[in-house]
Amino acid sequence: MGTPIPCSAQEEHIFQSRHPAVPVPDITLPDFVLQDAELYADKVAFVEAATGKTYTYAEVVRDTRRFAKALRSLGLRKGHVVVVALPNVAEYGIVALGIMTAGGVFSGANPTAHESELKKQAEAADAKLIVTDDLNYGKVKGVGLPVIVLGEESISTAVNWNELLDAADRAGDKLSYEEVLQSDLCALPFSSGTTGMSKGVMLTHRNLVANLCSTLFGVGPEMVGQVATLGLIPFFHIYGITGICCATLRNKGKVVVMGRFELRTFLNALITQEVNFAPIVPPIILALVKNPIVEEFDLSKLKLKAIMTAAAPLAPELLTAFENKFPGVQVQEAYGLTEHSCITLTHGDPSKGHGIAKKNSVGFLLPNLEIKFINPENGQSLPKNTPGEICVRSQCVMQGYFNNKEETARTIDADGWLHTGDIGYIDNDGDIFIVDRIKELIKYKGFQVAPAELEAILLTHPSVEDAAVVPLPDEEAGEIPAACVVMSKGAEESEEDIMEFVASNVAHYKKVRVVQFVESIPKSPSGKIMRRLLKEKMGSGSKASHCHK
Repeated sequence: MGTPIPCSAQEEHIFQSRHPAVPVPDITLPDFVLQDAELYADKVAFVEAATGKTYTYAEVVRDTRRFAKALRSLGLRKGHVVVVALPNVAEYGIVALGIMTAGGVFSGANPTAHESELKKQAEAADAKLIVTDDLNYGKVKGVGLPVIVLGEESISTAVNWNELLDAADRAGDKLSYEEVLQSDLCALPFSSGTTGMSKGVMLTHRNLVANLCSTLFGVGPEMVGQVATLGLIPFFHIYGITGICCATLRNKGKVVVMGRFELRTFLNALITQEVNFAPIVPPIILALVKNPIVEEFDLSKLKLKAIMTAAAPLAPELLTAFENKFPGVQVQEAYGLTEHSCITLTHGDPSKGHGIAKKNSVGFLLPNLEIKFINPENGQSLPKNTPGEICVRSQCVMQGYFNNKEETARTIDADGWLHTGDIGYIDNDGDIFIVDRIKELIKYKGFQVAPAELEAILLTHPSVEDAAVVPLPDEEAGEIPAACVVMSKGAEESEEDIMEFVASNVAHYKKVRVVQFVESIPKSPSGKIMRRLLKEKMGSGSKASHCHK
């Protein structure tokens, strides 16, 4: 269970992991994840589900070194940022690790982003170089930086990836290498953080190595070389690059790379590539439970042992429906954020006496981490079973937001606590529960209403395929809960029926007071509901039913 530490006269409620501390070696991230790769030289490290293209561990090590050397020859120096605008491809891990090996800083960007957004990220990061593929080259060519392009097509105004690696082989070893230290930056992902605007998150080699040591503490030697992990969550996302690519490479498993989600391709990849572990987002779990396409496949052929969901809370009813349909598959949840990477896990190694956290919790605190829950109004730390803002302190906490001292000071306090902007609590057994985001709580007549709770209730309705709840401004109440709902084909219920359904399951102040039927719920690549878009859509007066009782 989480162990409180007694503090000064004003009692501080600080909780530590119930698991013993784990050592963190003083090496760079690429050295850490590729350690002992020569023992697995012929084993496949990455395979693309769609094309079958593979890279073995020997090829990953070779091409990481070649790319690092090529970057140095192009003038990349320690601390220089390289923006990577690629979909999930087999080379992605090599690109990221090559940048870090050269002393550079990897900044993943969403390849589906608009040209202007990619330009904004490159400028905000003070990037020196961009890596993309031939499909996305048109979006970045106007940024005014040298571009390296993956793909068969040769583009005269860009550097071709294969030609660059060949040139690196021909160049001697005369290039001077700057020693890369664990305290150097290695990644600059962009995150909206706890306040909306996108910011560069400065992460060092130590931040990420420490996080992997904590996250992988339960993986025994018998698991090394044995696990096939699905690589569908975008690799530009911190969980994609560290939690999937780096964690799998560290344990010498295989990453089954998927560029986009399409249900048939997804199920086919799970079966043919014998995937054991699939980190996915709630909308995919929803499809697996409700979409008739799933019935086309022989699910007895699945080798899937566990799925992991992290980006958004999983509705309890969805969890139950998934477990009924896939009885042999463990559902794990995790909690983390770009500014820290992973913080909690629900499943350790039972053979080592690691308990499994309660259903609907995000799990126990990882080794080497401290956590506290504070009253957002006065900063006072709170005892067990009392919801407050989650604050975390460890070697994984980011160095700060790039060129943004003000936001950094707002997020990391003088004692090194990272304020997450999430509301949660720890129970008597040390299991942690997330209630909602501070900024997403709806304030109805002074009462706090959590959208996630209402979404979970809506998803229990047999005719509801998907749902999202957002606040709408209201003169009398301040804000009211409004729901966008995707109904299943042939559903006959009206908006009023849906409002009544929720009302019969919640306290008066939590009732949904506006319902609008929609075709789909907009979601980010990591599966989070894009509430801002929905608020704008509903606020613009689209057809909806209101209830003001």
